[in-house]
Order: sequence, then structure tokens, then C-alpha cells
Amino acid sequence: MTTPREVFAALSDGISEGRFSELSALYAEDTVVEHPQAVPRPTRIEGRDVVHERFTGALAGAYRFKRNNVVVHETTDPEVVVAEYDYDAESVETGRTTTTANIQVLRVRDGLIVHSRDYHDYLRLAVIRDGVDQLAKAYEQAPPRELSPATPESAETVLERLVHGVAGGRWDELPELYAEETHVTHPFLPGSAVIRTRDEVREHFQAGKAMNPGFSVADLVTYQGADPEVLIGEFAYQGEYGGRPVRIANIFSIRVRDGLIVESRDYGDHLGIAGDLGRIPELAAKL
Repeated sequence: MTTPREVFAALSDGISEGRFSELSALYAEDTVVEHPQAVPRPTRIEGRDVVHERFTGALAGAYRFKRNNVVVHETTDPEVVVAEYDYDAESVETGRTTTTANIQVLRVRDGLIVHSRDYHDYLRLAVIRDGVDQLAKAYEQAPPRELSPATPESAETVLERLVHGVAGGRWDELPELYAEETHVTHPFLPGSAVIRTRDEVREHFQAGKAMNPGFSVADLVTYQGADPEVLIGEFAYQGEYGGRPVRIANIFSIRVRDGLIVESRDYGDHLGIAGDLGRIPELAAKL
């Protein structure tokens, strides 16, 4: 068990089998684990001991997980894999169940996880624990968002043209980045429909055009898949809205063919947006 793919498999197998006390052994002593969309603000933990406390604490007693629909993207960086997968999740307290989407970026060195960036569907997990009110209160009490320096605009990849185009308000140009027949989903947005054509993409971007928030792009990192069609990007949209700092963490997994997006899974922090705007009950109702 030395490759990043094998380490991810061991990690997700252990979670599915409830072996939480064993999982920290997969992490380096000085590991860093980040949750860019954590409630109500991003978190960063350091060290194997802290990871062990997290796995064996509230998490172990709150849910039962079974992993499904796993897709592991190996990248041109031999240390990095990006894993997309679902959990069939059950609340231990209520017995209620749901299916949640997840995506993780793992950096593995010498058979151990040295860095992990984990994105999970916190809204659905809260709903099955009857925790929507607690979510809303957490955002009400949260400190202001912390912003980062903007990432200079680049047009090297379709993904970069997309995210900078959104930030720059070039709404009428964005549909041309997609194939006539495409497949775009938003796994963390309740009630969102699959977008299947360029015309539907155009309709989707009209909502952004109406708001036209004028954000910038920050902390953009891209990962080229070993499959040359696959590109994954982590980034944040940020700026000000309603006189308050706004930062929206995202990770997109896209497939590009003949220079056009034929598939995209856009994991945006829709819960964070709703939380900062006081609209979590409305978002939860769409479930």
C-alpha cells in the first residue's frame, strides 16, 4: 500500500467499515488536512495526533458511511490523486439516511498522506441529524471572511478561462467554452438540474449576469489528469457583497475534448453562500 490510489482506497475502506481508530496511521506525522468549505469557516488541522482525535471523536459517533461510485483521477504529479465519490450516510442519532457527494485532493509521499483537501456535503449531513438550525446559528456567529490576494488572470486552460470569465462578468462568452452537448452538475446544490446542452449553459449563466457580483479569483490551483482530457481546479471567488467580504471556495472536475467542456462537476460552496446570506432554511427546503 504505497501508491496514492492505494492509500485513498485504504482510507475510504476504513471509513466505510467504521475502523476510525486505525485511520490516522495512513497520515504522516506532520500531515495537514484542510476543509475549505467547512461550517462556518474553512478549517486546517496539523499533525497525526489531531487527525486521530478528529476520526475517533464526534465523527465516529455521529454517522455510518458506505462509499459508492468512486472515481479516482491520477494526475501528472505522481504524489497527487483526486477522488470523487458518494457516501450512503446514516445518522447514528436519528437513523435517517441520505446520499452525499465528496471530493478529496490527496498528496501522498512514502505511502502516507502529507496533505489532504477535503470537500463534503455538510448540508445533507446536517439535515439527517436535524441540525439545520445549528447550521444557521453557526453562520450567524461566524467571523468575517478572510480574503487572499487575487490570482492573475490566465487563459492557458479552458478551466482558467471559465473561472476568470465568471469573475470578470463575461457571461455572454462563457457558453462558447462548452460543447453543444455537455453534462454539467452541481453536486452540492440541492434541486439543481443537469445541464445537457450549450443553450442550457447559456440560460444558467443568465442568472450570474443578473447578479453580476464582480468578484476576483483567488488561490487557483489546477491538476492535470493522467487522462489528458481531465482537468481539476481548486479556487475561490471573492470580493464584497452587501458591504461584507465574500469568499466562495470551489473545486471543479472537468473533461475537455477538442477544446470544449463535455463534462463538468462543479462543487461550489452553496451552503456557505446561503449561510452568509441567512438563507439556509430555503436551501435545505430544496432537499
